[in-house]
Amino acid sequence: MPGSGQQTAASPAEALHTAVARLRAEVGGEVDDTVRRRAEYSTDASNYRVVPGVVVAPRDADDVLAAVAVARETGVPLTSRGGGTSIAGNAIGTGIVLDFSRHLNRIEAVDPEARTARVQPGVVLSDLQRAAGKHGLRFGPDPSTHTRATLGGMIGNNACGPHAVAYGKTADNVASLTVVDGTGRQYTAGRGLDPIPGLDALVGSQLALLRTEFGRFARQASGYSLEHLLPEKGAHLARALVGTEGTAAVLLDAEVDLVPVAPARVLVVLGYPDMPAAADAVPALLGHHPLAVEGLDARLVDVVRRHHGSGRVPPLPKGAGWLMIEVGGADTAEALRTGEAIAADAQALDHTVFPAGPAATAMWRIREDGAGLAGRTAEGRQAWPGWEDAAVPPEHLGAYLREFETLMDGYDVTGLPYGHFGDGCIHVRIDLPLEDGGTSRSSGAESGGGEVMRDFLHDAARLVASYGGSLSGEHGDGRARSGLLPLMYSAEALDLMGRFKALFDPDRVLNPGVLVDPRPVDADLRRPAAPSLPLRRGLQLAEDSGDFAKAVHRCTGVGKCRADNSASGGFMCPSYQATHDEKDSTRGRARVLQEMVNGTLVEGGWRAPEVQESLDLCLSCKACASDCPAGVDMAAYKSQALHERYRGRLRPRTHYTLGRLPAWLRLLGRTGRLGPALANALTRVRPLARPLLRLAGIDPRRGVPRFASETFSRGWRREQRVVAGADAPRVVLWADSFSDVLSPSVPQAAARLLGDAGFDVTVPERSACCGLTWISTGQLDGARARLTDLLDVLAPHAEAGHLIVGLEPSCTAVLRSDLLELCGDDPRARQVADATRTLAELLTDHLPQHSTWTPPDLNGVTAVVQPHCHQHAVLGFDADRRLLAAAGVTVRELAGCCGLAGNFGMEQGHYDVSVAVAENSLLPALREAGAETVLLADGFSCRTQAADLAGARGVHLAELLHRKGAGAAEER
Repeated sequence: MPGSGQQTAASPAEALHTAVARLRAEVGGEVDDTVRRRAEYSTDASNYRVVPGVVVAPRDADDVLAAVAVARETGVPLTSRGGGTSIAGNAIGTGIVLDFSRHLNRIEAVDPEARTARVQPGVVLSDLQRAAGKHGLRFGPDPSTHTRATLGGMIGNNACGPHAVAYGKTADNVASLTVVDGTGRQYTAGRGLDPIPGLDALVGSQLALLRTEFGRFARQASGYSLEHLLPEKGAHLARALVGTEGTAAVLLDAEVDLVPVAPARVLVVLGYPDMPAAADAVPALLGHHPLAVEGLDARLVDVVRRHHGSGRVPPLPKGAGWLMIEVGGADTAEALRTGEAIAADAQALDHTVFPAGPAATAMWRIREDGAGLAGRTAEGRQAWPGWEDAAVPPEHLGAYLREFETLMDGYDVTGLPYGHFGDGCIHVRIDLPLEDGGTSRSSGAESGGGEVMRDFLHDAARLVASYGGSLSGEHGDGRARSGLLPLMYSAEALDLMGRFKALFDPDRVLNPGVLVDPRPVDADLRRPAAPSLPLRRGLQLAEDSGDFAKAVHRCTGVGKCRADNSASGGFMCPSYQATHDEKDSTRGRARVLQEMVNGTLVEGGWRAPEVQESLDLCLSCKACASDCPAGVDMAAYKSQALHERYRGRLRPRTHYTLGRLPAWLRLLGRTGRLGPALANALTRVRPLARPLLRLAGIDPRRGVPRFASETFSRGWRREQRVVAGADAPRVVLWADSFSDVLSPSVPQAAARLLGDAGFDVTVPERSACCGLTWISTGQLDGARARLTDLLDVLAPHAEAGHLIVGLEPSCTAVLRSDLLELCGDDPRARQVADATRTLAELLTDHLPQHSTWTPPDLNGVTAVVQPHCHQHAVLGFDADRRLLAAAGVTVRELAGCCGLAGNFGMEQGHYDVSVAVAENSLLPALREAGAETVLLADGFSCRTQAADLAGARGVHLAELLHRKGAGAAEER
């Protein structure tokens, strides 16, 4: 019978063992109770760590029903999870975690006439928006995580986002839900209370309480939204289930309402002296019916400028706090008129109007990345969620913010407020001393276990309640705020919530510890349980005080690495885009490393097999270093992990072959023309090449690049070439190992091009390697030795004021980033890093005063352009874009890794993933390109991948420009 789960008297461990066995027998999707998988799902985007017993990825509704039945009959708790971006700890649990995002992600129907869509729980919001957008429609609520947040998660938390001021919360946009509850009942909830025996009577007995304590203002998201059960609200059971955080039912599918897309939109940015002053202005502006009203703190914008450069931030009006107000119209002119009317009523210091376009997009990107950007204070301290999204009625927002600032001052903590000012909802991450185990900075007293956080949260809850507000305005209560509900609701209201849950989940197997009978807010905290892990050798990780624990806890779980960021020019995360497995996301890897630091689940430290497995498919592309708003650099962490794992031990073959490739190339170069000729002959005979490749640890399906008969440096020294007169400014052309030995035509073209541009080109007297391949394979002592030698070669030029131009993006990036990590205590490292430029930077920003050089006329040339990942992450591609535009090249710029990523795609076991990554952008673009299209790729690995997989010959920017377009179309 429903409601009579046959729970046994077995111990929790025995019950879990039984549940796992049954799940494997009854569920068609993946059932995984390995240590690594449990580590990946041990937290979401919150402060909390709860290790699950097993992770299940259901393939269909039958799998979900089977999992719920197993949970009910064994008594093992069950937690639903979407994108795992829950900031309150709603998506973690001790028993079964159901990951809906892996397979249950189909949009079942879009009905443009009815303006509805039917979706499975794992559908990502941005996918629904694209499907609905074809009909001029959209789903109204849109949290900043829309590129990875699932509809199931949004329904669970009652998500909102910036456009909720116009379209309402998720609950306001749900038509019906098909669910299974904790009794095993499966039904479609819509209007009417009939599916749940006893619910109508419960509502009828509590009408006064429902009308006075629930649904008091738009952003009251804390607790259950029981106001939807009222007769005047249509007795809407589906909407009452929205925001129950998986504690009452498990979603099978949903029918949601869609709204028309505004034909034209304009973004008005208003400047104010501070954030409270901006908040004071909001109520008077709501009468203009804006689509969004967002607040943005100047300190948050400063974080963007500091980490990504001023070019990432459009020109802003005067002020230290801004309102971003989006308005719509039938056309741009109407939207502009509304925008100017808002500006006239705003009493702002200044204002700027951005029509739809790059500047408006850049502003929204800053806002969307807020959770990650606010994760560190200006002083470098980690800032945490917890008091993430409290809300008050908008008319009280300014006063609340002033008192909230006073509260933070009293605790000697800081935060960067931003958020949905039009709804009175504030986001803020606060530098609570969780890294110190909760020690108070103001008193120095020990308060282990997060007691400082607990005390702060209780005081903050009292403050927001005094303004008639809500502990949560959109993210739900989860483990972060459920324990604070008595400060907001009466005992009678809390009892009503408990009685409501009991009708759906009498045995309390659905997400226990949340909302009803909650865990304390300071229980199960992740960061205090992670000891410090200072690094003795290897990378300095200076921004994280040399503490690996602090570095890996940069990842707070916002999950941008799970999104396809290519449409906005992002490269992260290529392995996840190839496999769609949490294991292969930056976040999944960070979770495993965090658990390694913790040591209670992942045991064995650096040499734990889970660490090796987790990092295996990381391409070391460094895209996360720039694309992750929290600044996670998984390539660096992998390098350090490999360094620690193999210190004093025998390494994999590829570390000696590919990891020391420049040394082998130098050795080959010393043989004159004989060595390259013999190597080329052997590798062109496939029956001979395949066993040699296997012996070296290289996939035998790979080709071998052709070795040049003479290196660039040898030819340069033989000819003793002087490119320009003595009065020309000197530039040092640094030929890295790959350009020197494998692509000498690139530095040859660059030398001539720089001479034509008026530079006096010099090449160092001896070659110097940057140690790139040693870094990527974690041979950091060897890398440091090579970089020290490089400083001996290049530092005198930097000290003399000469600029150094690099040609291979990955090697040039080493000089601008890894050099400082490995040799930061040598003052010469900063000098060389500051002197290093890309070719495009030199030709766009550093031409000699007397130079008359201009880019060649390449009108009529079409190019598929593959920027190198390390250039995207470290160097930037803006100068290249400007140079190509000035030359008149028609560009199709790709976003995403080529898939080879240096040694990664060459190694045995990586070929299939390497090809899958290439299929994300590079290979489709080459298939679609015309016969005359040029492939422009500065990275040697990018050109190698294109040649290997598509037979396409790529050219370097130096080659394209030096040839002045002559025959450029023949380069493919």
